Amino acid sequence: METTNNNPLPKRHNKDTEKKGVNLNPQFNDLHKPETIKNHVQELTKKLKEQKENKGLFKLKTANEWLELAKKTPIPEMLFGEFWHDGEICILFSDSNLGKSILAVQIADSISKGKQVPGFKLEAKKQSVLFFDFELSPKQFEVRYSVKNENKKVFENHYSFDDNFIRIEINPDADIPTEISFENYLNQSLEKSIIETGAKILVIDNITYLKNETERSKDALPLMKYLKALKSKYGLSILAIAHTPKRDLSRPITQNDLGGSKMLYNFIDSCFTIGQSNTDNNLRYIKQIKARNTAMIYDTENVVVCQIDKQFNILEFEFIEFGAERLHLKQVTDQDRASIIEQAKELSGTGLSQRQIAKELSISVGTVNKYLKLE
Repeated sequence: METTNNNPLPKRHNKDTEKKGVNLNPQFNDLHKPETIKNHVQELTKKLKEQKENKGLFKLKTANEWLELAKKTPIPEMLFGEFWHDGEICILFSDSNLGKSILAVQIADSISKGKQVPGFKLEAKKQSVLFFDFELSPKQFEVRYSVKNENKKVFENHYSFDDNFIRIEINPDADIPTEISFENYLNQSLEKSIIETGAKILVIDNITYLKNETERSKDALPLMKYLKALKSKYGLSILAIAHTPKRDLSRPITQNDLGGSKMLYNFIDSCFTIGQSNTDNNLRYIKQIKARNTAMIYDTENVVVCQIDKQFNILEFEFIEFGAERLHLKQVTDQDRASIIEQAKELSGTGLSQRQIAKELSISVGTVNKYLKLE
């Protein structure tokens, strides 16, 4: 289990206007009252303590004082079992077409109704959820949550979402101010939605829409700082959906498969992933990658095996069992390995570096190096 830091970003101060010492502005015309004197002394003591604790960018307290402060804050509640807790920035990632958006909608639907997804605990109360959908059109969304009448060529028997489920998409007719970038206007609109709805739960599908490039530290860092500042300012819980680059399906999924730089992983509180089972194309497994408010329960030896099914008017994940990840990974044959070795040598002949070859074939640089040495 890891520790987390939920401190808000510090406010900037102008050195020219920053006050030194303690400013109390006491009222001296009623100091004959003992309670007034007591209040002034208490306020002075409080101000002096704050001044002693604040050291520029840092806040200093003894370990016991931090524990006393922590006692006053509630224990984070589960939003989706042990995978996502209240107050966390969490990332759900997987390869394309494995059901990230399906599961994200299912989680948001669960929280908006106050009813858990079968097999996954929900401790938080029923509440509003803002679902920022940058993936599906309204018609594509309808296809997943209705029944198609083949004779009439229409969709009917639509799934009933709670009004707490607030779906948000880009307005194609919106006038974007010329004096700011689209990215900044997007962030302003996102924050305005939070303020005006009062929602504390955000689901963002997907995170790359907030920042075009997240694979480099210089691009990922501002995005994560922005999300952490939003979380602290409004007391949010954020689930962000992300893609994973092409990967070797014979290897267990790790943090290195999260699309983007390590900066994304370092700044988040929790992270989980969806993998495809090699035993059945309809099976998926959900695996914990990072946790701060709980132990790593659903690791490589205990993944959650599910299937995606649409029994009537809702496409959703259905819990099947717990199992070991290795049972669902692709088994590499000698023929597969020989083919990869041949491809590595062909790519090397075109002038690609070993790192470029590794990325193209979804294998490690060390493996590329070993294969190129083979006769």
